[in-house]
Amino acid sequence: MKKSKTNLFTILLLAIMPLLSCAAYPCLSTNASSSANDWPMFRNNLTHTGETTSKGPVAEVVKIWNFTTWGVVWSSPIVVGDRIYIGSDDGNLFCLNSETGERIWNYPTGQTVGTTPAVVGSYVYMGSYDNNVYCIEAATGYKVWNYSTNGYVQSSPTIVGDKLYVGSYDGQVYCLNAQTGDKIWNFTTQSLVESSASVVGELVYIASCDGNLYCLDAQTGTKVWNYTTGNVVESTPAVVNGRVYIGSEDRKVYCFNALTGERIWNYTTRNRIYSSPAVANGRVFIGSYDRDVYCLDADSGIPVWNFSTRGLVSSSPAIASGCVYVGSYDRNLYCLNASDGSKLWNYTVRAGISSSPAVSNGKVYVGSWDHGVYAFSGITTSTTVNAFPTEYVYTSVAIVSLVVAVIAVMLARRKK
Repeated sequence: MKKSKTNLFTILLLAIMPLLSCAAYPCLSTNASSSANDWPMFRNNLTHTGETTSKGPVAEVVKIWNFTTWGVVWSSPIVVGDRIYIGSDDGNLFCLNSETGERIWNYPTGQTVGTTPAVVGSYVYMGSYDNNVYCIEAATGYKVWNYSTNGYVQSSPTIVGDKLYVGSYDGQVYCLNAQTGDKIWNFTTQSLVESSASVVGELVYIASCDGNLYCLDAQTGTKVWNYTTGNVVESTPAVVNGRVYIGSEDRKVYCFNALTGERIWNYTTRNRIYSSPAVANGRVFIGSYDRDVYCLDADSGIPVWNFSTRGLVSSSPAIASGCVYVGSYDRNLYCLNASDGSKLWNYTVRAGISSSPAVSNGKVYVGSWDHGVYAFSGITTSTTVNAFPTEYVYTSVAIVSLVVAVIAVMLARRKK
């Protein structure tokens, strides 16, 4: 009799363990963010290729959240861990929770923050239309230092080691000490600088509205070479496999030898180009004011495909999961098949999108002229989602456990 009671207790305990474990730990699994999933600066990396190995939503996209600022959002989002950093025309740099969109802190500059910030270690670096470059504590939003230029700072900072490279509307390219904000050197162009710097080894590549793409020595700021296009250049260069790719307002996409500045090819679109190129898998992806997104062969410049939107395209494409993510003035965020340019999905917001998307951990983030910051996800992401609501799962487990327990009791009584 004693033995039967012990067996019955053991059987009942085993039967209800699934219920207990699900009650203590919900039957969902999540993957923590890692550095591979981060999008820490404009175009994601130091060479500004716009590509990531992190996954993005491919089909059946849904909006997870949107956060409303008090101004147009020209800035592009930065994703590091569970935080989003993005500027607004309302003069603030915002830090948001990447999962909920909840505001963690904001830093006010008093003027438009159109620049895309960069996050390195514990610090956020950004520019503002108040003419300053800022270093902000990422955790708290407190200012560490600022450096004053003589013009708007629309260029997005690029940080390599202890050096920060950035352009200004005063026509200068600056190299600052990233720890202190002290100026190391400056290089003078003949017009304002909106482009951001790409850095490869000891070379810095950056464009100016004087129509030139410049290659500078990273340590001294000495000009190595320059190439003069036919118009203003606001695009940011992408550097891949010894080649530099960039767009110009002369309607052309260019490819140069990164060491010599020799033009290898150029492709002419039907209107001006403000978009910065993304380069991945031997292809170049870029938008144009002719309302199209283009895919070109990286070696030859021969067009592979083009996709027509209903608005101008100054947003710079992001590449992930075999997809091209890009915004348009037609109020849509598009996801295109990188192979053939076919549309996989689009999501319509309330105003145009010139912000460049950031892709991280199964989600895509972007800003809009409607003052919003948006987060989108696919139906299937890195998080395993139950096919039924959680309460139904718990109920099902409880029913199964109860049935098992009843059967166990009946068997025990029969043994008596």
